[in-house]
Amino acid sequence: MPITEVSPGVSLAYETFGDPADPAVLLVMGFGTQLIAWHEDFCRALADRGRHVIRYDNRDCGLSTKFDEHPVDLGRFIAAVSSGDIASALAMVPYSLQDMADDGLGLLTALGIERAHVVGSSMGGMIAQTMAVSRPARVLTLTSMMSSTGEPEYGRAAPEAQAVLFSPKPADREGYVAAAEKELVWASKRYGDPGDLRELAARSYDRAYYPAGVGRQLGAMILGGSRADALLQLRVPTLVIHGLDDTLIDPSGGKRTADLVPGAELLLLPDMGHDRPRELWPDIIDALATHTG
Repeated sequence: MPITEVSPGVSLAYETFGDPADPAVLLVMGFGTQLIAWHEDFCRALADRGRHVIRYDNRDCGLSTKFDEHPVDLGRFIAAVSSGDIASALAMVPYSLQDMADDGLGLLTALGIERAHVVGSSMGGMIAQTMAVSRPARVLTLTSMMSSTGEPEYGRAAPEAQAVLFSPKPADREGYVAAAEKELVWASKRYGDPGDLRELAARSYDRAYYPAGVGRQLGAMILGGSRADALLQLRVPTLVIHGLDDTLIDPSGGKRTADLVPGAELLLLPDMGHDRPRELWPDIIDALATHTG
């Protein structure tokens, strides 16, 4: 798998699908999740619609650059944020959501791509929004999927989903894979499949087990702040996709995003949670192909 430097000291692992002469679609993954969560079959199906699809590992995840020299004590960080000691919280985190957005744009530059359609999922949606807000000339269209605006009153996680998200995962492979079934709490009620969750967990563990990056990514995400004012000024064509079964980022996060961005289109999908069930790929890919056409 190719790995390329996108800024001094930061290299990203990535993979492409389709014809480089076709319009580029950059897929941005979410919190603590590797590029393989954009399923290869999904990427190929989108490429078959005439798109040059690029998926990549965010920094501190997968095969991309790790920031081992900046350990983050998750308990101390959450305590600082909860008590309102933002200065201490900021001092613990070595990079920002803007840095992660710049990584994605740097990857496009490294690939010789001036402008791309940007599709972000969950935290990846926040990164994609940040790309569009900070460098709108480089973003042909924005798709924000199962994400939110950074405003704490929107997109709140249900307590049971938050508990699973913040529960430490077993370090051994068998335990790690078995624990993935707990993620059914935020999956599609109709299509959620524990087998699929275990399979992705096994592939992720074998490819790059790296729990240390989670705290730093979480810090960047939490300290990113509200993008509401910036989204109100955004003039990039925007599609917002959200599953009505999502308990990790409540659908209010998607609705609020679409309300803020002028002219944004909102696609609310029944039977989709904080996941992309294969059964709904035709709907999602049709929407992406139309939006990026």
